[in-house]
Amino acid sequence: MNRIYVFALIGSLAAMTLPPCAMAQGTTQTITAVDVKVVATGLRASKIIGSDVINSQKDTIGKIDDLIISPDHKLVAVISVGGFLGIGSKYVAVEYDQLQATPDNGGFVLPGASKDTLRALPEFLYH
Repeated sequence: MNRIYVFALIGSLAAMTLPPCAMAQGTTQTITAVDVKVVATGLRASKIIGSDVINSQKDTIGKIDDLIISPDHKLVAVISVGGFLGIGSKYVAVEYDQLQATPDNGGFVLPGASKDTLRALPEFLYH
């Protein structure tokens, strides 16, 4: 019985001396940590979704309905254009990099856009 405890203790100590790594399908992978202090100064998705989108003339041209990460890891904003209380709205997608946060972080500017230019974009359909 004491041998079991000794082997368990030796196995535990050996496991603690191994470097930390993640295993996926038998392949060793390293995980890169992010700078949490920098990330904490960013915008949360829950604060972005529902924000107004305005143009350079400060006209409201839509609302951010959703954020999607594309298969190639690009962040895309789905914007609701037109309609009233969500009825009759058209959804369009733009790369998030095209949006500029307002100075008060209360919304986003899409320079050079208008309701008409957004309506002219292909409709985004949720699947």
